[in-house]
This record gives sequence, structure tokens and C-alpha cells, in this order.
Amino acid sequence: MNRRSFLKKLIGSALTLLGISGGTYYYARNIEPGLLTIKKESISSPRIPSSFDNMKIVQFSDTHIGFHYTLDQFQELTKKINQLKPDIIVFTGDLVDAPNHYKWDNRIIHLLKSLQAPYGKFWVFGNHDHGGYGTEIVQSVMSEANFTLLKNSHEVIEIEHERIIIAGIDDAILGQPDLQKAIQHTNSELLTILLAHEPDFADQTINFPVDVQLSGHSHGGQVRLPFIGHLYTPTYAEKYVDGKYTFDTSDLHLYVSRGIGTTRLPYRFLCVPEISLYTLKSKEM
Repeated sequence: MNRRSFLKKLIGSALTLLGISGGTYYYARNIEPGLLTIKKESISSPRIPSSFDNMKIVQFSDTHIGFHYTLDQFQELTKKINQLKPDIIVFTGDLVDAPNHYKWDNRIIHLLKSLQAPYGKFWVFGNHDHGGYGTEIVQSVMSEANFTLLKNSHEVIEIEHERIIIAGIDDAILGQPDLQKAIQHTNSELLTILLAHEPDFADQTINFPVDVQLSGHSHGGQVRLPFIGHLYTPTYAEKYVDGKYTFDTSDLHLYVSRGIGTTRLPYRFLCVPEISLYTLKSKEM
């Protein structure tokens, strides 16, 4: 039995056992995937300079355009992101579901380009961006839309001679992630935010001077059941699935987005898609 068949059987059995009605199936298939929440988080740290106080960073992830998620829906998403008036926008991977089968056109570039952020738009590869021989295609599209790729690299954001670091790694499944390279020649005393598609990479991040890791990939599990939780998450999203995580041996804070679209199965249940809005808060030592 392949993974798709296994998941269908697992989800179908779970729904049957819990006595979920056909109306709830309709909701999971046709309603909840189209809902969208804005998840708001404050990030406080003495490493955040006063000139960055109240800076807004918007993260969106895992759109999977082409798999039951249309460009019309993506257009609405871009409008909502712009309405938040972000200072920085980050995309944490998986733009389209199957790059080699997707019918690319200029509209997706236009929509991505319409996103506005005065201090930059940044992104990292997800496994679907590398999959299906799509690496160069996705990279070209994001570049034309004025997104800066952080592939084992970083950018310095400066305001009034004060700085923070935004770094990113290559995809952990199909790429060659190198966090050491991504943050080389940076000042470890500066706030460092890492974009990493797969959340379980945090187990490696804790060994580096990184304050915040923003990830996606998990979709929050897509289908979550009362008293059971999520039924399935992909490789590298098995430990950290949804929300905020802290670590006993590190000052790292990990935030895992549920993402926007769906993959493998076109359902969401008790796992509404989300945009994440982070507000930086300067904190005195």
C-alpha cells in the first residue's frame, strides 16, 4: 500500500470510528481549506534594537498552488498580506505542488511581485520546490518577483545603524542545508532569525547562535481529531508540528506555521490555514 492509499484508509477509518457525518466530510474537503486565520505572535528579546521595536514580519508557507489551491485564492492571500502592512515578508517554501507539471505563467510572478515590504522579501526552498525538476523554475519565478533567496546565506537588515540578521538554509530533504555557512561572518550578538522549511531541523539549530527559527512543511498535520491530534506529518516535521516551541538547552524559539494549502490529500480538519504575523519587541537587558 502506497502512502496516499494508507493515508486515505487511515483518515477514512478514523472519521468512521468517530462517527463524523458526511456534512463534516464536506466541511473538511470544501470549507476549512478555504478559511484563513492570522496568527499573531510577539517576539521579545534584548537583542532586538530599539529601532526595530514593533517591526512586523509576515510569514506565509506551503501554498502548494496547483493542488486544490488556485491563483485566484493566492490573489486573495496577497491582498490580505499587504493589508497587514508588513515591514518584512518571508516565505518558507513549497510554492507549487508539482513544479514539473504546473502550467507556469506570468500571473504568479505578478502576484508575488505585488507583495510589498520596505525592508525586503525573503524565501527558502521547500522540498516541493526542489522536487519534480522545479528548482531552477521556482528560483527564477521568485527572483523575478523580487524575493531574495536565502540558500545557506544571510542578509543584514539595518535601521538607524542598528542591525538584525535574517538567514536561511537549503531544503533539508532534497537540498544541502549548511547552517554554519548560512551564518558565517555574522555577529553572534545580533538577533538572528533563521528560515528553515522543515521544523525538525531545529534539533540542529540549537547548536548555533540563532534566536528564532521560522518553519512550515508540517501543515499542522492538516487533519486533527479531538483527543487524538494530528494523524500524519511528513519527514522532518514529526517532532515539531504546530505553533511555538522552546528548548531547555538553547535560547532558540521555533515557530511552525500550518501553512496555506494542502498536499497529498485535499482536506483540513480542525487545522485552519494561517498567515503568521510576528511583531518584534525590544526588551531592555
